[in-house]
Amino acid sequence: MPDSKTPAHQKPATVLAFDYGLKQIGVAVGNTLLGTTRSVAVLRARDGIPDWTALEALVAEWQPDLLVVGDPLNMDGSVSELATRARKFGRRLHGRLGLPVTMTDERLSSYAAKEEQRQRGHRGDYKAVPVDSYAAELILQTWLRENEDRQRAAT
Repeated sequence: MPDSKTPAHQKPATVLAFDYGLKQIGVAVGNTLLGTTRSVAVLRARDGIPDWTALEALVAEWQPDLLVVGDPLNMDGSVSELATRARKFGRRLHGRLGLPVTMTDERLSSYAAKEEQRQRGHRGDYKAVPVDSYAAELILQTWLRENEDRQRAAT
């Protein structure tokens, strides 16, 4: 998988982010130049394997320069079983799509997404109304902030 450090002169403009899960994968899109993000879709998955046709259709629609996958580490920073699978998903994305992929720490993103959606009136039925795409958006916002901080530190 390519390194997450992209030279400033090659800064990706459009980024797709994924909140990896075994049954669902949330997707969000963002723009590094504008600093905007939005949730896009929730893809169904079977034991962590997405509907590749649906995923490829999203990639074709958004034409991203970079893919960001949430890395669900344990709270102590150790690699969880789900993190191992998310990293494998990232490698598969790169292999299938030929796009650069980077991982970003996503501890508590799903919890934060549920809390935020509850505050907006979500009734708590996450099967009927999933929040995975909002979690992907939070992952992308984290990556954008961290990438912006790295850019500032480099100048």
